[in-house]
Amino acid sequence: MNRNRMLRCTAGFILLCIVILLLLGCSLLSGSTVMSAGEALDVLLGKRQDPTAESILLRIRMPRMTAALLLGGALSVSGFLLQCFFGNPIAGPFVLGISSGAKLMVALLMVGTLQYGIVLHSAWMIAASLLGSLVATGWILAVSGKVRQMSLLIVAGVMTGYICSAVTELVVAFADDANIVNLHNWSQGSFSGTDWADVRIMAVVVLVVLALVFLLSKPMGAYQLGESYAENMGVNVRQFRIVLILLSSILSACVTAFAGPISFVGVAVPHLMKRLFGTAKPIIMIPACFLGGGAFCLLCDLLARLLFAPTELSISTVTAVFGAPVVIVMMLRRKGVGDHA
Repeated sequence: MNRNRMLRCTAGFILLCIVILLLLGCSLLSGSTVMSAGEALDVLLGKRQDPTAESILLRIRMPRMTAALLLGGALSVSGFLLQCFFGNPIAGPFVLGISSGAKLMVALLMVGTLQYGIVLHSAWMIAASLLGSLVATGWILAVSGKVRQMSLLIVAGVMTGYICSAVTELVVAFADDANIVNLHNWSQGSFSGTDWADVRIMAVVVLVVLALVFLLSKPMGAYQLGESYAENMGVNVRQFRIVLILLSSILSACVTAFAGPISFVGVAVPHLMKRLFGTAKPIIMIPACFLGGGAFCLLCDLLARLLFAPTELSISTVTAVFGAPVVIVMMLRRKGVGDHA
């Protein structure tokens, strides 16, 4: 049984890596200017001097697809952490309204600074997004202490998301005309406009947090078996829960700061990875969710660019089309939706 499970996990990781490589290749070559693999390779290796092609590949497409890979993986891992925290596969940053809280705080910061011509560093965006995530998470935690059914917690999260989105729209409505376009595009979710400076910052944040999450694999596995079991294994449950929710909020905040709110990735991808690998063990699920989330967002970003080109769809529109049915199936199959939060 252990050998079969190992073979399944190995095959799953190989499959994810192959899919990611194929999607990276398609993302690099596809767009308003179509290139062959040979042409792109010559440009990247410096064998062909074409400033336009170099700009398209190196300054537009490569940063964008790198951002999709990193942020998609971050959002998926964030969703897995929340599912571990609440003990429910329907929990996720978007469903619980955490992404909307981050979106509201960043929108307030953008409106407050752009009208004075102030351009903020990415670190300020991440900080504002993290603050919004933590406030929304604190509210959800307060609600979880008052209700017994997970379904009511989900409803509270969805309502929180609606409230934050409504306030965000109100903020956008009173923004200067010059700022409305930027705010609107960002609030819909998109990887466009990402440059290498943004990629470097998001890579540092995501990879450092991902390493910390991976170090928590063993206590997470114990926590999944129950708080009493985790305490008997020497886990300080109170501190562990704080660290878990903080790491999840940082990952979700980083995604919202750079790409805006992206729906359903944090719920759908962990579920799909559990089905693919046949396990919920954190030591397997953490890297699996990162690779699966990256592949999912690469695919959705590619479709967002190509389906109705030259018009580009928001990334949340595409992720919702693929992610929402997964969530619906999960809710229909889940008999014990009234589990304790």
